[in-house]
Amino acid sequence: MPAGAWLLLAILSEVIGTVGLKQSEGFSKPGWIAVIALAYGAAFFMLAQALRTMPVGTAYAVWSGIGTAAIALIGVVFLGQKLDAAALAGIGLIIAGVLTINLLSSTGH
Repeated sequence: MPAGAWLLLAILSEVIGTVGLKQSEGFSKPGWIAVIALAYGAAFFMLAQALRTMPVGTAYAVWSGIGTAAIALIGVVFLGQKLDAAALAGIGLIIAGVLTINLLSSTGH
């Protein structure tokens, strides 16, 4: 599987784990502990697969950028969280940075 596909699956798993952290309410809901452990375990396994052929700096920038934007979106859409203008601008800059790395930088390939 291509490194980019591994990375996207890793990001999805990390996002699931992070949502699980919120839903577990400080690990007070035992069912979520398994979800969190499996999701983060899968995320790091898949990130390791992506890193076999992808530069670590690029992979981590994409991982953190897309993951941050996804969690913010999930927080707003599903968890009732609010984002102010500064937060939206910051998320926009993160996405712009990820796109710049992937579309314009030779280090992204």
